[in-house]
Amino acid sequence: MEKELLYGRRELVPIIQVAKDLTAVSVLPTMEIKGGMIRCCRCNHQFVKDQVALPNQQYYCPACINLGRVSTLCKFYHVAEPNQFNPPVTILKWQGELSPLQVKAAETVKAKMAAHAHHLLWAVTGAGKTEMTYPAIAQALAKKERVAIASPRIDVCRELYPRFKRDFNVEIALLYGGMEEPYTYRQLTICTTHQLLRFYHAFDLLVVDEVDAFPYAMNPELLFATQQAIKPKGGLLLMTATPDQRLLQRVRKKELSISYLPLRYHRHLLPEIHPVIVGNWRKRVTKGNLPTSLITWIKRRLNEKREFLFFVPHIADLSGVAAILRQRFKNIRFTTVHAADPDRAAKVMQMRHHELDFLITTTILERGVTFPAIDLLVLGADDPIFSPAALVQIAGRVGRSPQRPTGNITFFIGAYAKNVTQAIHQIKLVNRKGRCLQ
Repeated sequence: MEKELLYGRRELVPIIQVAKDLTAVSVLPTMEIKGGMIRCCRCNHQFVKDQVALPNQQYYCPACINLGRVSTLCKFYHVAEPNQFNPPVTILKWQGELSPLQVKAAETVKAKMAAHAHHLLWAVTGAGKTEMTYPAIAQALAKKERVAIASPRIDVCRELYPRFKRDFNVEIALLYGGMEEPYTYRQLTICTTHQLLRFYHAFDLLVVDEVDAFPYAMNPELLFATQQAIKPKGGLLLMTATPDQRLLQRVRKKELSISYLPLRYHRHLLPEIHPVIVGNWRKRVTKGNLPTSLITWIKRRLNEKREFLFFVPHIADLSGVAAILRQRFKNIRFTTVHAADPDRAAKVMQMRHHELDFLITTTILERGVTFPAIDLLVLGADDPIFSPAALVQIAGRVGRSPQRPTGNITFFIGAYAKNVTQAIHQIKLVNRKGRCLQ
């Protein structure tokens, strides 16, 4: 193993495989034993000894075993991040322009990251958060700092990677579970938040996008990974459109500074949610029917040649809904997609290239994917699987393009539920704030 592969990382490799120059290689414990408890040094999960016992008084961590089994039988090998980079003179190739509101937020973020602060960027869906990070990231790269952009969702990482390759003149590492390509040492890394568990004091600047999303939100192991991945004096930028009370409490405690942007870059308000009561729709699906109002909604979009996303609560709902629609609409192009679908990336590309009239999906497409001009429906939006934040993010797929900043969002529900009413309220609240800046 080349020593540079250990820079800012903790790897479970036999010491004999490391490059011959071992002077800078640290050997770190993988588990910590205190009394009757075992703590994993990678994910910080704690267990009672009996829960994780191996033969001969050895122990392991089942919580992060998908990254390679951590046990008392092995050690971590680590090399402190040396920042051995030679950035080009021109780092940022992006030719786009930020709006005045974006410029203000971007300047604040740049200043905060120059000071290696911990900062929250709260901006509505479609506000252009990614582009607002560009000045701060370019600044860090020019100073030979190591930078990472992390997201809870693989789809978001896949979406960001080609954009950053297009807009930055540096080599980029892309990391997520199941990748076939081996890890490479790069100054700029795009990865899932789970991959942060492999890093240790690596990054001078870490950007975590969609911090409210599953599985990052309220996950103590991933929050621990975030703190371990940045250097002790590194900068941290958290981004979201729907901050939870935990984040806002950190702001109130002055643990985070904050920027707020309630308008999209094209300065149009967010399209608002239209709820429609449809009663027990699952009972209708089992009988081979869908609500009449929903069929009418679909017919109108198809007649007007408007592409749309069709969200359902669960994977189990996909096949029944799809079968009914194939029977009702013979010559229409659509398919289904979900998190475990091996073809999900290809199907998203089909939708993006206008090869589908609509796509039926679970919450996997609630965030991180952009289709320029779509409408959207959610069947069963009152299902508890949808949090208010998830419903706001789903609604945020609509109206993102300046060519079509409007669009229809319809929630077909069995009854009004707290998650639906809160999502409707959040969007109305943001729009009230946005009107003051129009």
